[in-house]
Amino acid sequence: MNNLGTAIVTGASSGIGAATARHLAKAGFRVVVGARRLDRLTELAAAIDGVALQLDVTDPASVSAFVEAAGPCRVLVNNAGGALGLAPVASADEDHWRGMWETNVLGTLRMTKALLPALVDSGDGHVVTITSVAAYEVYDNGAGYTSAKHAQSALHRTLRGELLGEPVRFTEVAPGLVETEFSLVRFDGDAERAAGVYDGLTPLTADDVAEVVAFAVTRPPHVNLDQIVMKPRAQASASRVHRE
Repeated sequence: MNNLGTAIVTGASSGIGAATARHLAKAGFRVVVGARRLDRLTELAAAIDGVALQLDVTDPASVSAFVEAAGPCRVLVNNAGGALGLAPVASADEDHWRGMWETNVLGTLRMTKALLPALVDSGDGHVVTITSVAAYEVYDNGAGYTSAKHAQSALHRTLRGELLGEPVRFTEVAPGLVETEFSLVRFDGDAERAAGVYDGLTPLTADDVAEVVAFAVTRPPHVNLDQIVMKPRAQASASRVHRE
């Protein structure tokens, strides 16, 4: 096992990141997980025979220390990110916007920029960026998050052209409704409001997304799954769902 090289997963302390780490380890990767909550990471790493390193993608010094400690890798999964608040533009909280752009956009930039040399040197590198259907759609009261995800997606898709001819693949995974801690964070810990997002429908799970990531990075080197959009059957768009 662990014969596929090293995979790095950011934002791996819970949700999609933690599930992705488990699936990549099962597929045969040595997995290095990073996030701010080191206690959760340590438990995860022990379960998958991986490596846990503290990481704050909004802090350049933290990113540098993480990359140095992690060493060379073949796969990078940019999963760190999230949403804060649900206010209209007229009453937007600039701190919320700043936080979303720092994690989703600049965090992805910092990690990818720092690891691109190692990914190229691996001879078969792969960058997976977890965006969202919000990277392609807009909806009322979501401009801070949708703008950050649009920018994150643009960054990722630009790399596909800039690294054309190099031995690196780029896959964007854009999920719709996934039941994780995402809504709990967005609504500042309001569990009832967070649960209401998924009322009357069966959302995707973190494992659903993780399985797709593992599939993408285990295709033959000449196969690049550029973009994967996935939603629950009951979701047609970012703002249109069917509830029972």
